[in-house]
Amino acid sequence: MFLSQEADQFQLPVNETGFTREELEELLSFLKSNEPVSPNSGSEGSTRAVYSPDERKKRRMKSNRESARRSRWRKRMHLENITDEVNRLSVENQQLKNRLSTVINQYHIVWRENEQLRSESEALWAKLLDLYWTLATMQSR
Repeated sequence: MFLSQEADQFQLPVNETGFTREELEELLSFLKSNEPVSPNSGSEGSTRAVYSPDERKKRRMKSNRESARRSRWRKRMHLENITDEVNRLSVENQQLKNRLSTVINQYHIVWRENEQLRSESEALWAKLLDLYWTLATMQSR
């Protein structure tokens, strides 16, 4: 597993929604506050804090940095998984090559033995035929 100093600062999202921890806490505070949340984003009846443009920019930049950090982490994990899979498949491939080599060697041994047995069989058939001819000649006299 690839670990870096950056991993110590990394904050995993609670449920991969892409919300930062602060945004989730803000949403939870709305839910806990028993006040109905208005569907409009206007300031009337809304309990949402109004942020200055600089604050919104800072929050957005922080959110983007955290999102980029999560993205890099996912990319590292994906690369690590692929690397592990390549290593596993390389080992499996080598084992299959070894098995194939063994089977090919056994095939050659059996093939040579089979050729030898065919040759012996032909020689024995030739001897048997000679014996039949000799026997037939002796009986015809």
